[in-house]
Amino acid sequence: MTPAEPTEGQRQRVLWLSTAAFTLLFAVWLLLGMLSIQIKPELGLTDGQLYNLAVAAILAGSVGRFHFGVWTDRYGGRKVLTATLLFCVVPTALVSQVTAYWQLLGLALLFGVAGNSFTAGIAWNAAWFPEARQGTALGVFGAGNVGASVTKLFGPALIAAVPAAGFLGGVIPGGWRFVPVVYAALLLVMAAAVWFLSPTPDRAPAAGRPFREFVRPLANRRAWEYSLHYVVVFGAYVALSAVLPQYYCANYGADLARTLGLNETLVANFDAIKGLKGDAYAAYMAEHPDVKADLDSLTRWIGFLAAVCYVFPASLLRPLGGWLSDRLGAKPVMGAVFWAMLAAGLVLTLPLGLGVWGFTAALFALGAGMGVGKASVFKLIPEHFPANVGAVGGLVGMLGAFGGVLLPLAWSPLNSWLGVPQVVFGALLALTAVSAVWFYAGERTRRPKVVTPDLAPTGGAILEPVGGGR
Repeated sequence: MTPAEPTEGQRQRVLWLSTAAFTLLFAVWLLLGMLSIQIKPELGLTDGQLYNLAVAAILAGSVGRFHFGVWTDRYGGRKVLTATLLFCVVPTALVSQVTAYWQLLGLALLFGVAGNSFTAGIAWNAAWFPEARQGTALGVFGAGNVGASVTKLFGPALIAAVPAAGFLGGVIPGGWRFVPVVYAALLLVMAAAVWFLSPTPDRAPAAGRPFREFVRPLANRRAWEYSLHYVVVFGAYVALSAVLPQYYCANYGADLARTLGLNETLVANFDAIKGLKGDAYAAYMAEHPDVKADLDSLTRWIGFLAAVCYVFPASLLRPLGGWLSDRLGAKPVMGAVFWAMLAAGLVLTLPLGLGVWGFTAALFALGAGMGVGKASVFKLIPEHFPANVGAVGGLVGMLGAFGGVLLPLAWSPLNSWLGVPQVVFGALLALTAVSAVWFYAGERTRRPKVVTPDLAPTGGAILEPVGGGR
């Protein structure tokens, strides 16, 4: 049963609790992105294994999105988000204890479930906010994508601040292993906050509806079109967030170290040092503490650049995208997003010799387009599927997140085959072009056809839908 019209205070509680929970869960979902710089040499992982870890977590946070949206419409977001937060506590904490690749892979499949929280939060907020305000509300909630930057921004500083031996005789580990322990504790606190502070009774607009009614809208072509758009603005965002620290380090690490005036040995032998693994890496760092200190500093800078110049605009501009979509309409905003992303993608793909700062500026423009675009896509869903926001939003979110799985799988062999690092952005550019063509072709076929008075049977101007009236 859906309660009476909610108060503004109740709406705001749902919005800010869901946004805080999603921010934390998103940080957990992409936990390994920044930590991979430390994990790779310690566990002796290959680039292929790092890709597998990223894919495992992203996949786990994608496949359940349709059902999470449906469950939220049927049972309410308070129950679904609380259960998700509690489920992720144990696997997140156990990341601090891993000693082998297979252990980390198994845990990634478990804590990766956190990514499904997106469609739960979308459906929950859509149930509490009126249509005229849903663009802004869903944009604010979606800004929780900034969770991808939490580990990048604060992880390196936290790792440096915590003693290597940890606390309580090693019961609480130090180094990078301290970060998942912190996240596990925060998940518990957030679960309590969502359960005890959310308004009750919750709103469940589809309570009692049979499952077949949730599936019916998926036959509409618009649902699949919006899914492709979301692959471009969100799936690619997730994929880049997962690999960007390693991309920065591999392609611009020496350049950045030189610009920052770091240790000359580190700059001159950067590739050789980064190629060390396991015991060889640990022994070299023990013998060269000055190099280790500067390498830690470089890692912090990479995390800062990846967060502030990509994750922040791709996340924090989402409320702006929702606000613009509420006022100007989601379609013109989406069109502008495609043009901006195509321009930025072209700059990042061509061998222009950008250097670290030119690359970062183009990356900022790409992230800004993604941030605005994510909100405009999800403004379109309640406009065209008001009774099925959870189901359609779940499908769009699921397939969009699958893009975060498929893109890294494509990048690795393409990079090996072509030997050009920009292939990452070339693949994204091609995908953006395909999505833009579908968008404009779809708008053209949906545009009403005007029948002039002299041709109209009854004399008046008649508007007829063209292209099947989806």
